[in-house]
Amino acid sequence: MNQPNKEIQAISDSCQDSVSQYKAIDHAFKANLAKFTFGLSPAGLLRDYFDWASHLALSPGKQLELTEKEFQKGAKLLRYSIQSALNPDLEPCIKPLPQDHRFTDKGWQSWPYNIYYQSFLLNQQWWHNATTDIDGLSNKSENVISFIARQILDKWAPSNFPLLNPEITRETFSSFGANLVQGEKNLLEDADRLIAGKPAAGIENFAVGQNLAITPGKVVYQNHLIELIQYTPTTKKVYAEPILIVPAWIMKYYILDLSAENSMVKYLVDKGHTVYMISWRNPGSEDRELHLEDYRRMGPMAALDAISSIIPDQKIHATGYCLGGTLLSIAAAAMARDGDDRLASMTTLATQVDFTEAGELTLFIGESEVSYLEDMMQEQGYLDGYQMAGAFQILRSNDLVWSRMVHDYMLGKRRPMNDLMAWNTDLTRMPYRMHSEYLRKLFLNNDLASGRYQVSGRPVVIKDIHTPIFAVSTVKDHVAPWKSVYKINLLADADEVTFVLTSGGHNAGIVSEPGHPHRKFQVATHYEGETYIDPDTWQQETPYQEGSWWPVWEQWLCERSSKKTETPTMGNAEYPPLMDAPGKYVMMT
Repeated sequence: MNQPNKEIQAISDSCQDSVSQYKAIDHAFKANLAKFTFGLSPAGLLRDYFDWASHLALSPGKQLELTEKEFQKGAKLLRYSIQSALNPDLEPCIKPLPQDHRFTDKGWQSWPYNIYYQSFLLNQQWWHNATTDIDGLSNKSENVISFIARQILDKWAPSNFPLLNPEITRETFSSFGANLVQGEKNLLEDADRLIAGKPAAGIENFAVGQNLAITPGKVVYQNHLIELIQYTPTTKKVYAEPILIVPAWIMKYYILDLSAENSMVKYLVDKGHTVYMISWRNPGSEDRELHLEDYRRMGPMAALDAISSIIPDQKIHATGYCLGGTLLSIAAAAMARDGDDRLASMTTLATQVDFTEAGELTLFIGESEVSYLEDMMQEQGYLDGYQMAGAFQILRSNDLVWSRMVHDYMLGKRRPMNDLMAWNTDLTRMPYRMHSEYLRKLFLNNDLASGRYQVSGRPVVIKDIHTPIFAVSTVKDHVAPWKSVYKINLLADADEVTFVLTSGGHNAGIVSEPGHPHRKFQVATHYEGETYIDPDTWQQETPYQEGSWWPVWEQWLCERSSKKTETPTMGNAEYPPLMDAPGKYVMMT
């Protein structure tokens, strides 16, 4: 009886080995393909395409509507073409969207360029109608197809072609083609730098520790994932409660300590605050199995332990930026659950804790896309910063790809490099296991907002956080849309939630120092027991204030701090200073 069982088991083991080999082939194929598709799954895109095409095919009424619109737009363009030739001041039949600045040059109002851009905008409007409001089409497929249609149209916009762009033709004639010669030089230089792995042009004028990340301080703690920087005080006395800043590990920490004039760290230190900053290690393939829990435990929790030793018996103002804010929120919820009351307040900058409306990034976060990314990350052990940057360029191709092509390669001009642009090229990696958990647990399944995210084997919920919250969002945020950030008002049960909506984008809106031109913001506080206000109503009713939101936040911190005291030592016997800031981890490439 044993012999047949052994044979059956051997056959079963052989079949499992074969299946594993077949799966390995699938993983290897998709991992290599993903390198050429910026991690976007062709299967997911095809699924959405067929969903749209099949529902459109089953909607004869929608087809008739589109046919009618096509004739109407054609007739409108023909009428405009004839009338504008006789009347140069004729009102255009369609205007660009407020955020579309491709056709602002006055040359676009002259014949025949006005016909080019009017034709493009009418076509763009028709495709919007063709990809939206189709019976039975899922919101996900509609958003994906509409987004892809915009990307394809943006590529073929008349502004991208020298003979169709009045600004380029005018510059070409006035300079006798010198702009195109210089543009070709710029293109060849950029291509050479890309192939050779060199940084972008102008980066050589910026260096970490020389004119970036130069606020004085000491690294007082180090583990495999973080270095903890304690900044040198510049005032005789400081507020008793220190500030811990948890930046995102998707980027280098020094976006909050760029140059002397726009460093958030320096601003806080000069106002009498003791500031600590986490500097994340740039992981390699050897870190592939690091978990999201490792980042919580070895990141904010280890930092809090060190600060509590250096400045004992004092609560801490914790601040998190982007993913760092999400991780801080998880840590704060676990601390509240476990009775750890070391936090005096929590500030989140461009941070999401609910990912159901996380903007256009969610278009490419489905099971197919996450599985596809996992295959790519599993092979190399991490998600490379350049692969992530490629995805963000797709999301903002108008601003990051086509406008740059026109400006640098056709007009032959270089935008001067600044500290924020230099920081943006200092890319980091994300470990395979951690990023997979982040995508699945937070983005795909929304476990944190749904009460399913577990720390130490038990769920944590944002509702348990009762410490005062200061949440900052930005109007033009493509990574953490402000209405998504606003959901902290729904999830938190804090005594008070102060919400700020500031001008600018995900990075520039946060690096918004006092004196920065053209900045404005809205701020209001929701107290426990007050009725909920929806984001649209909040935006309509909350008055604007000119300038930077930093002073409002700093005053908020002061009001929740005790009196000033003597400046603390730089580290202590348990956590002695290890090296000068900015440390070693920020230098890792």
